[in-house]
Amino acid sequence: MTEPGPKPTIPYKHLYVDADGISHFADAALTEFEFKSLTSSEQWLGYKHESRMVVQFAVLPPGWVADWHENPKPQWIIPLSGAWYVEAMDGTRHEFGPGAFHFGEDQNCRTVDGRTGHLSGTVGDTPCVQMIVQYEEQPTVDEPGRFR
Repeated sequence: MTEPGPKPTIPYKHLYVDADGISHFADAALTEFEFKSLTSSEQWLGYKHESRMVVQFAVLPPGWVADWHENPKPQWIIPLSGAWYVEAMDGTRHEFGPGAFHFGEDQNCRTVDGRTGHLSGTVGDTPCVQMIVQYEEQPTVDEPGRFR
């Protein structure tokens, strides 16, 4: 077996709801990996399975903006091309392009000053192509960075 080097760490953002029903972003990282053989070579693998999953693809046109809303289900949002932003209820805003992804788990927010969940829209003059992996499970509350 080839020397694997240090165990990988993959950063992500987690849009979560606190115990008061307000959405926030937390810095998190995928860190639970195993170095194992798949077919004829070794690689680091991290399994992040929760119940059933649905994979969707979305293409958000340039200038696309959504009103305040919650993610429909707990989901990974992975930009494949283009970029978009997400703003939490606490005012924190992050932009995500290819290679920068987040877990959207802002279900069951309360409404404060017309804000519920998050605000989002495209950045730049190209479409944002996304792969979305939705989980068929109940969202957690006040568990930022729950995937490791």
